[in-house]
Amino acid sequence: MLDIVFNTYILFRLYVLFRGTNVLRVLMAVVVMWIIGRSANAMGLVITNWVMQGVITVATFIIIIVFRNEISGVVRTRSLSFFLWEIPRTQINTPVSIISDAVAELAGSKIGALIVMPLKTGVDSIIGSGTDINASLSKEMLVNIFWPGAPLHDGAAVIQRGKITRAGTILPLSQNRQLASKYGTRHRAALGLTEQSDALVIVVSEERGKVSLVKDNRIHEVRDPDKIETLIKQYTGGPEPVKKMRRQTRELLVAAMVCLLCTTGLWLSFSRGMETLANYDVPIEFMNSDKKMNITYTSASRARLLISGARPLINALTLDQMSIKISLDGTAVGKNKLTITRQNVQLPPGIRLKNIEPDQVELTLDTMVEKRVPVQADFSGKLPEGLIMSNLRVMPETVKITGGELTMERLTTVFTEKIHLENLTTSGVINVGLVMNPATLRPDEKHKKVQIRYTISKKNSNDHTKS
Repeated sequence: MLDIVFNTYILFRLYVLFRGTNVLRVLMAVVVMWIIGRSANAMGLVITNWVMQGVITVATFIIIIVFRNEISGVVRTRSLSFFLWEIPRTQINTPVSIISDAVAELAGSKIGALIVMPLKTGVDSIIGSGTDINASLSKEMLVNIFWPGAPLHDGAAVIQRGKITRAGTILPLSQNRQLASKYGTRHRAALGLTEQSDALVIVVSEERGKVSLVKDNRIHEVRDPDKIETLIKQYTGGPEPVKKMRRQTRELLVAAMVCLLCTTGLWLSFSRGMETLANYDVPIEFMNSDKKMNITYTSASRARLLISGARPLINALTLDQMSIKISLDGTAVGKNKLTITRQNVQLPPGIRLKNIEPDQVELTLDTMVEKRVPVQADFSGKLPEGLIMSNLRVMPETVKITGGELTMERLTTVFTEKIHLENLTTSGVINVGLVMNPATLRPDEKHKKVQIRYTISKKNSNDHTKS
C-alpha cells in the first residue's frame, strides 16, 4: 500500500509540474503506447510488443531533446516547496487590473509592448530566449520594461502566477500571408505564438497606440480602453476567479484519481507478470498459549510454503517477511491436532500462497509442575588399571525439576552428563551439567550443574590376588 501511495504522489507531482505543457501530452502518449505493449504481450503479439518498446525508448530521448526548454523552464527558479507540495494556479491570482492600467498608459504614450499570458499550454518549449527576472508584477515595472531605450524593451514580457517571469523574449513570427498590412512585427509575433499555444498575447502598437488581444490565432482590437480589463478576464477564463479555482480543483482531483488508478494498475501488472515459483521453510509460531501449560512435543517446527509472484518480488523476499502463526485457543492437556490454513500464513503484498506442507501439526500440551528428583552420576568407560573408586558423593543429591505433569509422572531420576572414567587418576571434585530428557524439562537455576566428589585409590594386593 505504501508503495502505491508513494508512487502515486510522485506521478501526481509530475502532472502538476508539467500541466499545460507539451511534455505532459507526449508522456501521456508514451503511457498509452506502454499499455498497448503490455496488452500485446498478454495476447502473445510479440512483434507489436517489440515495436512499442522501441517507440517508447526513442520517445524518451525525444522528450529530453525536443522539450528541453520546457523541462528547464519547470526546473529553474523553483523552490523545494514548489516541487514537493505547492499547487500553481495558472493566471487565477494574476492582478489583471495592474496589467490593464499599464497597457492603457503604454497605449496613451504610444509605447510599443508585447505581453504574454500563458494559460493551460506552456510556452517554454516555444520561446527559450529572454532574461529570467521573476519580478513582482506592478504597473511601474511593466512600463519600465517597455520604455524606449530600456535593455529589454524590444522583446516580450511573460506574466505567470502574478509575476513577470521573463522579459526581452523573442516570439516566433507567423507565416500567415493574409495578415493585414496595418499590423506590424509585434502582431505577427503574437500570432506566431498563439498558433502554437493557447496563450493570450497583449499587443500595444507603437505607431497607432492601439491595443490588440491575440488569442487562438485571431487578433481582437480593443476600441474602448476602459474595457481592456474586462476583455483580459474574458480571454483568460472568465471574470470570476472563484469559479475557475473550483474548476481547477476538480481537475486536480480527477488527475489524482487517474494517477492512483494508473499506479495501482502498474503495480498489479508487475506483481502478476513474470510469475515465479519458490519454496521456503518457514518457522511455525504458536500463539495465545496458557502460561500454566507447556508444549512438550510437536510433529513439525517448520512448514514448507510454495509461493508465487513476480520475479523481482520473489528475489527480494526474506524469511523475516513471512510467518506462520497458529493460535492455541481451544487446545487441552494431552495430544492436539491443528490444521495450518491460509489464514495462518502472513505474506507480503503481491506474493500468493500455492501450497502448505505439512498442512497439519500434532503437538502435546502439559501442565507445568515442580518435582524434586534424585541425581545420578553417569559414568562411561573404566578406570585405569590398578585403580578403584572407593567413594562417591553427588551434591546436591536431589534437584528441583520443572516440567509437564505427564512427563514428571514418569521421571524418577535425572542423570548427569557423561563422566569418562579413563580420565580419572586421582581423587577430586568435578562440576558436571544435568541432562534433561526430554528437553522440555527445566532444572532449578541454582542447580544446572552438580558437584561430584570422588575418591580414587589403588587396589590392594589381596584384591589383586583374588581377582
